[in-house]
Amino acid sequence: MQNKKIPMRQCGGCKEMKPKKELVRVVKTPEGEILLDTVGRKNGRGSYICKNVNCFSLAIKCKSFERAFGAKIPEDVAENILKELNSEN
Repeated sequence: MQNKKIPMRQCGGCKEMKPKKELVRVVKTPEGEILLDTVGRKNGRGSYICKNVNCFSLAIKCKSFERAFGAKIPEDVAENILKELNSEN
């Protein structure tokens, strides 16, 4: 019997490699909208972070989303994502 390979992704905040299911995806849609992708299936460019507010704040501070998406995340969008992360936990 073969062991199923677990997909790993790097958190944009703490830079740790973790199983994809333990992380949450932030996506930039083809229309340019940046939002939290809880299902992980939305179209667009994705970046992963741990499911906590600290990693999201760290990712904003070290500009990992700006590098991944090629665009700055607007303040209001960042606040909405923070609220969604808080409500998930």
